[in-house]
Amino acid sequence: GIHEFTAMGILDSRVIHYFDSTTQVKTPRTDWMKECLEPKYWDEGTRSLKDKQQWFKDYMDILKERMNQTNNEWYTLEQWRQGCEGEEQPDGSLKYSHGLDMYSYDGDDFLYFNDSHSVWVAPVKAAEQTKRKWDQEQKVHNYPKGYLEIDCMEWLKKYLTYGGKDLSTTKKPEVYVFANNAKSKTNVVLTCMATGFYPLEIQIHIQRNSRILTKDDGVMSTGTRPNGDNTYQRRDSVEIPTQRPGHLLLSHTSTNWC
Repeated sequence: GIHEFTAMGILDSRVIHYFDSTTQVKTPRTDWMKECLEPKYWDEGTRSLKDKQQWFKDYMDILKERMNQTNNEWYTLEQWRQGCEGEEQPDGSLKYSHGLDMYSYDGDDFLYFNDSHSVWVAPVKAAEQTKRKWDQEQKVHNYPKGYLEIDCMEWLKKYLTYGGKDLSTTKKPEVYVFANNAKSKTNVVLTCMATGFYPLEIQIHIQRNSRILTKDDGVMSTGTRPNGDNTYQRRDSVEIPTQRPGHLLLSHTSTNWC
């Protein structure tokens, strides 16, 4: 269901911990997170996320006023994404590459931290007031860079160590190809569905006459979507003449299939 507040930790596209406003408890979503981290970690995480939940609720009221949505009966969505990415070095160590600290409102970028220049950036006018306030408060201004480059990287290294083989395991996609009638009797809608794969990066191409078809040819794709079990799915389709069938080209780290 839809919760007032939801938070999750994601590592290499896998959900590793979860919290929502209904359960009010931070819980592990992998066996290795449950086994490697002590109860203190989960207790402190729960308290922290409860505080964040209240902050979001208070700040949502402020944003609604700025957006003139105080009488809006529709749902509004505020999202915060924070994380870091590291690059493996020749000696096997992990070095900070870049980080993300971004707030969105109703699907649009609202405020984000530029870690290269150590400044908050306000893409919309309604965020300018918050940007000025956070830039002036030294503690708030310095926190994102320090957290992303130090604290976040330390946790990233720990999680990768804890996850071990589980994180390096790949899962092959189950591939289904089928054709449905199109509006035109001389055409069919060719569809390819790949599901149950991990990691999420996958390439699907439909080819006709030795040429890969694109959006300009009418190719439609759902994009890669989660299945809910730490695997992913994607569906691509295109309308083509019945007498000239297409070919499927699929590439995934776990396999190559044509």
